[in-house]
Amino acid sequence: MTGRILLRWCVFAAAVVAWEIAARAAPSAFFPPPSAIAVSGWRTWFSGPPSRLFLTEGAVADVLPSLARLLGGWALAAVVGIVLGLALGRSRRASEYLAPLLAFARAIPPPVVIPVFLILFAAGTPMQLATIVFGVLWPVLLNTADGAAAVDPVKIDTAEVYGVGGLRRVREVILPAAAPRIFAGLRVSLALALILMVISELVASTNGLGHQLVLAQRGFDFTAMWAAIVLLGVLGYGLNAALLGVERRALAW
Repeated sequence: MTGRILLRWCVFAAAVVAWEIAARAAPSAFFPPPSAIAVSGWRTWFSGPPSRLFLTEGAVADVLPSLARLLGGWALAAVVGIVLGLALGRSRRASEYLAPLLAFARAIPPPVVIPVFLILFAAGTPMQLATIVFGVLWPVLLNTADGAAAVDPVKIDTAEVYGVGGLRRVREVILPAAAPRIFAGLRVSLALALILMVISELVASTNGLGHQLVLAQRGFDFTAMWAAIVLLGVLGYGLNAALLGVERRALAW
């Protein structure tokens, strides 16, 4: 297991070294070397005082708000998606009636509803949260509904025999049985939340990583632009790894 992990990171390190060599052999303003990108990212976000966990003012002003929007929108969508998914999965009639509406709403690309949210909420965090929630709700809702609908009928009948009903049945029978599919939906939705967080910050925003990405691009500061891209990749990888760790512990049974 350790050998596989080392091999994966060796491949990653080799790709970074190849990029560094290529960037220095054929210098280009559009593709700076990884070393310059790392220095730019460190100076911009992680060269602050120890009392602030080495975070700079730029990190506090841009990285933390982006993380708050991402995690807040994802958590809200997860709660709504799990609750509605459990209800739809256990009610065939409700699922049949709402299927056309859900299919229509799911088919709408989330970025195209940003103008609608701008009208409803104006520019700012509410608009960005609405965009994230609308886009990441569907993987959680649909996976939860499928998981709840696929619960073994024998388990439901056994719960009825022992008088386990209501919320207790949901908590002790349906939710554990649907948990693998719920976590699959949560992983997909977390990746979408990162994408939609950036997209929502590209429009009428005054802070956040997406906003800084646009400023760097418009100012032709391509090293800072790549630093923001790399940081987004690191955040996505870290959040996914954390969720996988939670999933392994939650589904250890």
